[in-house]
Amino acid sequence: MCYGRRALAKPRTTLLSIHPEHPEPHRIGQAVAHLEAGRVIVYPTDTLYGLAADIENRTAIERLYSLRRLDPNKPLSLICRDLSQVAHYAIMSDECYRFMKRALPGPYTFILKATREAPRMGQNRRRAVGIRVPASPVAQALVEALGRPVLSTSAAGLDEAAVNDPVELAGLYGPRDVALILDAGLLFGTPSTVVDWSQDEPELVRQGAGDVADLFD
Repeated sequence: MCYGRRALAKPRTTLLSIHPEHPEPHRIGQAVAHLEAGRVIVYPTDTLYGLAADIENRTAIERLYSLRRLDPNKPLSLICRDLSQVAHYAIMSDECYRFMKRALPGPYTFILKATREAPRMGQNRRRAVGIRVPASPVAQALVEALGRPVLSTSAAGLDEAAVNDPVELAGLYGPRDVALILDAGLLFGTPSTVVDWSQDEPELVRQGAGDVADLFD
């Protein structure tokens, strides 16, 4: 009797369940260990799932850009703990600081002038950096445990559409691409609102989950 050859299943990235409101410290520790080893992970935010790399590991940053096939000159977002950490990597005017203090943590991305401490991304001459302080206990715990921000971009498919199912993400990104997926369940969020405040006046780049009506009225 002749049997057909069975197709080999594509290796899947490890899913690690985590509580979205009360993340277990030992699971955060596992994710941080991968970041410190120069690997990329997937983690939940207050909007969608994101890819994260340690800002101090150049190889991990390059892998992050490669995974999403991004323009190397495009500034990605730093996921920060709070505004005091933001100030280490980005320059905020007084008006910008006041608005961010009201809005954060929350579903916003601010593009700001970068300080010398900000990680360099490609040949971006503008020296701009995206800043996020998400209202996500998992993201907050990750940055707190690492002791510095992570560089992040959305975890999207090849068609650039956001993927809200961690099981689908495990099939999309293999273990050679992503070390671990922190699984907080399905996320049905809206992408963050993006405000470019790298010049004197703010510019709305993308209207998303964050309300900016009082800023552009």
